[in-house]
Amino acid sequence: MDNRIPLVLLPGLLCDEALWKHQINELSDVADCQVPDFTTQDTVAAMAHSVLDNMPGRFALAALSMGGYVALEVMRQASERVSRLALLDTQPLRDTPEQAERRRHFVQLAEQGDFDYVIESFPPLLFHESRLADRALVSEFTAMAVKVGRQAFIRQQNAIITRPDSSATLFTIGCPTLVACGRQDAITPLENSEKMAAEIPNSRLVIFEDCGHMSTMEVPEQVNEALRDWLLAGSSVNRE
Repeated sequence: MDNRIPLVLLPGLLCDEALWKHQINELSDVADCQVPDFTTQDTVAAMAHSVLDNMPGRFALAALSMGGYVALEVMRQASERVSRLALLDTQPLRDTPEQAERRRHFVQLAEQGDFDYVIESFPPLLFHESRLADRALVSEFTAMAVKVGRQAFIRQQNAIITRPDSSATLFTIGCPTLVACGRQDAITPLENSEKMAAEIPNSRLVIFEDCGHMSTMEVPEQVNEALRDWLLAGSSVNRE
């Protein structure tokens, strides 16, 4: 009998299961990991529906960036289904007008056929500056983004732009919650995670050192340790 914890790992913009490959590999002894496909939906609500429709019963939920917006929507729709929650490098707020305009600019470039340029623009925004010279890491992100593709990117950006503000949801979260962020995250700065952790009951804040926005890829060891502790806290799963 498989007594592992059902764990859904929600990817961010331009990401798929490769975002979570280190966590899937290292946590497979205690977690049955599933990564949903967010390439066909054009709203955060539809993404959340797809998670709930494809998971039986209760499950643990971990999410990064755009995945965090979906996770908070899942909590609005069916919080009783989530046994524990992890929010990595994300925030509850809607985009500022400036952020939304930047997204629309990238969408326009993609629609005009400049998707390669869009992809090339992302690593300096996403990664800690010390990792931009890591060709293998940057190439891994690029390959993932190319696989997700232009049309999915456009749908995902539109979903992000139109997402609701989830600030009020934070106070209603009743399950054990991990809030974590790279100290040098420029996309969803650490102060946002600090505020979330202060507003979510029964939450714990973890800061990933020397890390930007893509913590699961940048500092997998730190992320794996935090997620393992979060998964097994109060759990009957064998820790050995």
